[in-house]
Amino acid sequence: MSEIIKNPAMLFDIRGKVAVVTGASGAFGSLAAKILAGAGARLVLAAGKASELKATADACTDLGAEVEAIARRPNTEADCEAIMAAADMRYGGVDILVVGSGLNDVSLINDMSLERFENVMQGNVTGAWLLCRAYGKRAIGQGRGGKVVLVSSARGLLGHPAGYSAYCTSKAATDGLTRALGCEWGKHGITVNAIAPTVFRSALTAWMFEDTEKGNATRNGMLARIPLGRLGEPDDLAGPLLFLASKASDFYTGHILYADGGYTAG
Repeated sequence: MSEIIKNPAMLFDIRGKVAVVTGASGAFGSLAAKILAGAGARLVLAAGKASELKATADACTDLGAEVEAIARRPNTEADCEAIMAAADMRYGGVDILVVGSGLNDVSLINDMSLERFENVMQGNVTGAWLLCRAYGKRAIGQGRGGKVVLVSSARGLLGHPAGYSAYCTSKAATDGLTRALGCEWGKHGITVNAIAPTVFRSALTAWMFEDTEKGNATRNGMLARIPLGRLGEPDDLAGPLLFLASKASDFYTGHILYADGGYTAG
């Protein structure tokens, strides 16, 4: 009988692993950082908003994690190299990459400029590609495998009638990047997967949970499509993230994991 069968919980043990999290000042990135901190990972946190980055870093420190913070977004090759270099300098390498940075810009296509469209693609696709490239150079050289978790969305699979042409396109591209790198890096023992949430409670979505005319209408429209009958809570992302960041997912790569209460199933 294998040691894993005797103690399955060991599959999810990431204590001491080095995790780089971008977008650490945002809703998903800050949550991911805290989940990984609580699980015992050593962290490099990157974000453009210095004050909010500090708040996330302090929260992770309070959870007992060792933290290096760098106030940069993955906008350029130099930014991405600097983020990865911070992990090299502090910890001597990196095991886990969580690309939590991104943005949305809601507009009907006829009202959206090319510049605004390209800004969404830069934030959600180009930045992720550059960061993965900077990570891959190191992870392949280290020769010990690795874990990459991208952040997609149910909108990478489904359209939306209210001005999501840029966002849906960018998240479909995220899904493609996940599959492509899952194939490309499999021989190196590096898994690449994505978490694709629907609406989760955060500072940005709090209005959807409120008892207001707009909140009720939006929420009820969503709930009509969600078999589990509720919107997402932050705790609902802990399991998927820990699974994809740990040994438990060693035979899973190129997957899009929909954390959506069944929204995309029907």
